[in-house]
Amino acid sequence: MFVFLSKVLDLLLSPLSWGLLLGLMGLLLRRRRARLAAGLQGLGLLVVYVFSLEPTATGLQRWVEADAVSTYRPDTVYDAVIVLGGAVDADATERSGLPEYTHPVERILRGYELLLQGRARQVLIVGGTLDTRPGALVEADILARQLRLWGIEPERMVLERRSRNTRENAVEAERLIREKGWRKLVLVTSAAHMPRALGTFEAVGLKPDTLVVDVRAHDWHLRGSWWQPRASNLSAGTDALRELFGRFVYRLRGWA
Repeated sequence: MFVFLSKVLDLLLSPLSWGLLLGLMGLLLRRRRARLAAGLQGLGLLVVYVFSLEPTATGLQRWVEADAVSTYRPDTVYDAVIVLGGAVDADATERSGLPEYTHPVERILRGYELLLQGRARQVLIVGGTLDTRPGALVEADILARQLRLWGIEPERMVLERRSRNTRENAVEAERLIREKGWRKLVLVTSAAHMPRALGTFEAVGLKPDTLVVDVRAHDWHLRGSWWQPRASNLSAGTDALRELFGRFVYRLRGWA
């Protein structure tokens, strides 16, 4: 139920949804309260415009990545690198028959590099699926297949295939780590996700080092076409808002 509600909240946390809802309210009120209707429609357009600008997206990205810190020690050989899912486009993968990725693909790339360089003995790939269809693709399987294609031996891989969110990532990973007796661990995930992910893993008793990847925030200057709305900015800002709300919920429930 929590997973379902979290996806509904994801929709409600989108500035595009806010703009559309305000516009719809304006349409419903246009005959009875024409001035209010016009104001709501104008506010809806303003919300979408502001969140489509580079300064807004950049500011939100910098905020959500501010506490992401890498504590990875290059002189340490880790028992395992924990690679969190969230980088696979399952629908595209199903259509093409090959692994297809979204922008957090750096998670599996960094994990692969640690294995290749001998900085980690094994990899724990964490990630299930929200797809309830029989035979639905599971992210951990897709990532493991990619590592095999790159030459990583199957015996160096441990797959966690059941988790559907960060809380379940930590709970299921802790169970496998305890069974394996691993002590030295390094957690790999995106900069925006790392503060919540690390807090969640610590809440279940794990103390991994961290390797931050997929950094999206950048320096911004008042120049160029900053005033032009772009869908990519709207998407980036929406992702940041969802992550901030996720942190709030996890702290409220004592999960991080």
